[in-house]
Amino acid sequence: MFRLVGTLALLAFAGTCWAAIPVYGYKVVHVYPHDTSAYTEGLFYRHGFIYESSGHFGTSTLRKVQLDTGKVVQLRHVPPQYFGEGIVAWKNRLIQLSWKSGTGFVYDLDSLKPLRHFSYSGEGWALTANSKHLFMSDGTPVLRILDPRTLRQTGQITVTADGVPVENLNELEWVKGEIYANVWLSNRIARIDPANGHVLGWIDLSGLLDTSRLQDPVNDVLNGIAYDARHNRLFVTGKCWPKLFQIRLVKRTAGRRN
Repeated sequence: MFRLVGTLALLAFAGTCWAAIPVYGYKVVHVYPHDTSAYTEGLFYRHGFIYESSGHFGTSTLRKVQLDTGKVVQLRHVPPQYFGEGIVAWKNRLIQLSWKSGTGFVYDLDSLKPLRHFSYSGEGWALTANSKHLFMSDGTPVLRILDPRTLRQTGQITVTADGVPVENLNELEWVKGEIYANVWLSNRIARIDPANGHVLGWIDLSGLLDTSRLQDPVNDVLNGIAYDARHNRLFVTGKCWPKLFQIRLVKRTAGRRN
């Protein structure tokens, strides 16, 4: 997201302590190039390529990128009145949200040709999917469950950590039966049980990149999760970051109360 009003919510998040929730660190397995002009809002992996949605009014894009080189092999510009947000693949379609416009877009997955648009209430932040449903974040602790055919909401999941609602859920990825969610303006990813919304663990990516060297350290934050299920590879990046990282999780500690 591109708004500083979430800072107060972040401070509340950082100041809240949860007990007995495992915290995972990481090992960097491989580093790939990432386009520093891409304000990453959505990310997924498919057949050797990274698909990415980048934000900002007037410059939002949808792109297909070679993993190894970072080269953009397909590019679709989003109409300038829309701020591009999360994306997900569903069969032969690619679905993209926009931020405040209440409008989403459906593309042909192979050609990125626009096919139609759809509407939803509130903000659109991110999308992911399992074999039956789409899951959508909107910056609140509530993840919406969508019918992948009609794109209408059929349910919802309230995400909590030790009973405390987790705000600022952003980019999403389905990983081994869990929903991974970037927590906007933090260095953490929540591992969420989709059955009840409970946070099963935190992934702490502090130190992954020195963001003080970025052009806009306040807004160019960690955001972007992609998973290669066939080869069990987890990728993460951030908004306008120069690198995309393949990481392996390392369990560190249980959560503690101060």
